[in-house]
Amino acid sequence: MRPSFALVRRAFLRTHSTSSSSSSSSPRSKLKGTLSLDHFLQRVRVLSLYRTILRGTRRIADPNTKAETRRFARQEFERNRNVTDISHIRYLLSTGKTEWEGMERYIDGL
Repeated sequence: MRPSFALVRRAFLRTHSTSSSSSSSSPRSKLKGTLSLDHFLQRVRVLSLYRTILRGTRRIADPNTKAETRRFARQEFERNRNVTDISHIRYLLSTGKTEWEGMERYIDGL
């Protein structure tokens, strides 16, 4: 015996109405931590700089100096992890790039 259209429709509506009410609050909590476009782009640049620094430390011959340099870089990035002001993030990026370029010249001179 086939279920009537009304029963199928009622079951469908019941399933979707309960899921929509529970999912309506869920996306808000998921979206709470979304980044703006500017923040997303700066995050990409920060991660790129961090990777560049880690790759660059491979050229350091002394294992202690290499480990210390990586530890320092990580501590600096961790210390500024919660900065949300875009202009301050840009300043930190610029400063970090400048410091890393100076460090690269030192590494290449060794």
